[in-house]
Amino acid sequence: MGITIQEASRRSGLSAHTLRYYERIGLIHEVERGPSGHRKYAAPDLDWLDFLTKLRATGMPIADMCRYAELCRQGPQTSAERRRMLEAHRSRVRAQIEQLTEDLEVLDYKIDLYKARENR
Repeated sequence: MGITIQEASRRSGLSAHTLRYYERIGLIHEVERGPSGHRKYAAPDLDWLDFLTKLRATGMPIADMCRYAELCRQGPQTSAERRRMLEAHRSRVRAQIEQLTEDLEVLDYKIDLYKARENR
């Protein structure tokens, strides 16, 4: 027994519109429908949505996400390519983290300067 699109939206943090869009572009498979024709999301669907949300939050482009989803649908013979995609994305995320860390250090330095001036 699945959950409605509204409940899937609430649990995933994605809007119902985004869920329909993801289905339309092939980012998620066509979701099973109940007798009434309404979508019924299952636990594996929610797990996939959670993974997609993490990919988006870390800056993976939708086109890359779609490519990854297509490779998943093709089966285990694509696992090496999927791994390479994730490794490349991880490298980009690590570079962003390094840059943000450097930027944060500059902000901390400036804040410390202001605090020192205020405490004179």
